[in-house]
Parts: sequence; C-alpha cells; structure tokens
Amino acid sequence: MQLAGARPATAAAPARTTLHLRCTGVAAARPASTRLLARARGGAAHGRQHAAAFGSSSSSSSSPLPLRRPIAAAATAGVAAAAASSSGGSDGTGGGLWASLSSLANVLTNFFPIFVLGAAALGLARPAAYNFFSPAAITPSLAVTMLGMGLTLTFEDFKRVLTTPGRIFAGFALQYTIMPLMALAVSRLAGLPLAFTIGLCIVGSCPGGTASNVVTYLARADVTLSVAMTTASTLGAVIFTPLLTQALLGTLVPVDAMALLVSTLQVVLLPVVLGAAINSAFPKQVAALAPLSALSAVVLIALICGRVMAENAAAVVQAGPQLLASVFTLHAGGFFFGYALSRALGIPERAARTNSIEVGMQNSALGAVLATAHFPAHPLAAVPCAISACMHSVMGSMLAAFWRGQPTGEEEGGSEA
Repeated sequence: MQLAGARPATAAAPARTTLHLRCTGVAAARPASTRLLARARGGAAHGRQHAAAFGSSSSSSSSPLPLRRPIAAAATAGVAAAAASSSGGSDGTGGGLWASLSSLANVLTNFFPIFVLGAAALGLARPAAYNFFSPAAITPSLAVTMLGMGLTLTFEDFKRVLTTPGRIFAGFALQYTIMPLMALAVSRLAGLPLAFTIGLCIVGSCPGGTASNVVTYLARADVTLSVAMTTASTLGAVIFTPLLTQALLGTLVPVDAMALLVSTLQVVLLPVVLGAAINSAFPKQVAALAPLSALSAVVLIALICGRVMAENAAAVVQAGPQLLASVFTLHAGGFFFGYALSRALGIPERAARTNSIEVGMQNSALGAVLATAHFPAHPLAAVPCAISACMHSVMGSMLAAFWRGQPTGEEEGGSEA
C-alpha cells in the first residue's frame, strides 16, 4: 500500500514541475535572459522539493533522481535557447559588425580629451604636420559637426527651450558679465603687458564660440539650449562687444554685424535645423549613426585645435608661462562661475553645465580678427586670442569628459552622444 501510494505522488511531481516552468516561462518572457535563467532554475528546484516531499518516505526514493535530471536539463536547454535568440538584439544590428563598430566608436569618444591634447601637442611641436588641413577648412568642419549635433535633436527640443526663455537670458547675462570682469581682473593681477591685456580683454568681451556647442554635445548637456545661447550671445555681440571693449580698454571696437550674423547662420543655425529635420524624417537610420556622429565631432575638434595651435606655435612659445597661465585662469573662471552661479540661481543641473560651457568658451577667432584690425600698433594683441582658441577647447573637452560620466538626475533627451 505504501508503494502504490508513492507512485502517483512521484509521477505527479514532473507534471507540477512542468506546469510551474511553463508559468515561469510566460512571466519571464519579457525580462532579460539572465532573469529567465534564474527563474527557470528556481522552478527546477521547486520541482525537486515536490519530488522529495512525495517520494522520500518510500524505499524507491531514488526514483525521482532520473526524473529530476531530465527536468533540469530541459529547463537549462530551453533557457539557453531563449538567451541565444534574445542576444541578437532588438535594434536590428543582430550583434554583427555594425554593433561592434558602434561600441568601438562610443569607447573612442570617451577618450576625446586625449585626442584634443595630442592634436594640440603635435601642432605645437610639428606645425607642418597640419599642412594637409587648410585653415579655410575650419569653418566647413564646424558646420559639419553642427549638422551631426542637429541629428541628435528634434523640433520638440527647440519648443522646449523656447518655453524657458529665462534660462537663455541667464546664460546671456553670465556671458557678458563673468568673462569681461575676469579678463580685466586677471590682466591686472598678472601685470600683463599692454598688448596682452588688450587681447585678453577682447577675448572676454566676445560672444560664445561655436565649439561650445560641440563640447556641450559631448558632455551630454543641453545642446538645444547651447545653440540658442550661442545665437543670442552672437547677436548681442553687435552691441555688447563694442561697449565692453570701450569700458575695459577705452577704445570702441566696431563689430561687423552682418558678417557675424551670416557666420552664425551658416555654422550654427542652418546645420542644426537641417540635422533636426533629417532626424524627424528618418529617426531609425539616424539613431543607428549616432555613435559615429559623436566620434566624428571628436575628430574634427581635434583637427581644428591642432591646426589653430600649428598656426600660432611660434607665438605660443614666445608668450611664456605668464600669458599661458592668464588665459587658463580666464577660461577656468568662466567655467567655474558659469556653473556655480547658475546653480545658485536655481537652474537645473544640465542647464547649469550648459551655461558653464557657454560662458567658459569664447569666440576667440572673432577676437583675433578684432585685435588685428583695430589695434595695428599692438600686433601681439592677437596672441592671447590664438592661445585662447586652443586653450578653451582643451579645457572644455576635459570638463566634458568628466561630466559625460556623471548623472544629471534629468532626462537627457536630445543631447545624448
């Protein structure tokens, strides 16, 4: 009687285990394969407990062992098959060559400060190494980079930024207060010669540079806000740059408003809007190219930085540590106070990072043009502008590398790199 009663109980164990595994499989079809494997193993253990409970009291207690092994083996095989089928990826890459290239591009992008520093060092040590990259290619390269950033945005991002004009105004105000005051203070404290003081104050009075948009993109900050702020400060430069140079240097430096507007449209606004339009029309194709867009931005910025350094290598060497330290301090102050004051004003983290980058990075190329055109008696006035063009790119890249790995606590929308 005892053996007869034990056989139905032992036979029922596989049925219960199978039923449990099926239920577990339904529930685990949604999560990742690792979670499915854990639940399947739990189901097998649950079946073994049932088998032990019903069969341990008989002399045939060894009979569940041959049954438990097929159950566990079947569960493991099924889960392994499910894991293999899920590893192909839902993004359509199938885990193939393109996925490997995208992963490699993401890894290389995280090393962009090293690329920028290396490019600058090469330009300083061997200026002829950049003969292949013409200075005339700098502006088109920036435009291509801005197109790549536009591919990460949508028109909804522009609507979002325009609904918070206070952030644009805050960045604008910080741009035209922190940097001019920092330039004046640093030049006085460092006791710079007059020509270098002129150049440093002109840099501090210039609007935000287009490279700041690229650094914002790499830092995973708010690209749309950065573009809006660059545009606003560039348009404001028509009025504020002459007034600030007049206040700081006692000389009114006129700015070609139309040339500045056309340059901003060509390099910043039009490429970004075109990229957003392409992203809206072909979102899946653009998403697949996103890692390559970030890497191409790194390559182009490194080339531009190296070319600028190569053009001004002699001036940088002759400037000496005093001027280099002054330019570094100017931009470091812009980065620091742009962020600190933004947070003090209650501006969210991503927008504060964007303000920091916008304030710390100036349109140094414009400064060099203004210094050369309006201070011919001081030819060295353009040297701080040339150093600034490279210095803020290197510093901004290093800051972006730090922020790139730091969470913001906010949804990162269209600024993902």
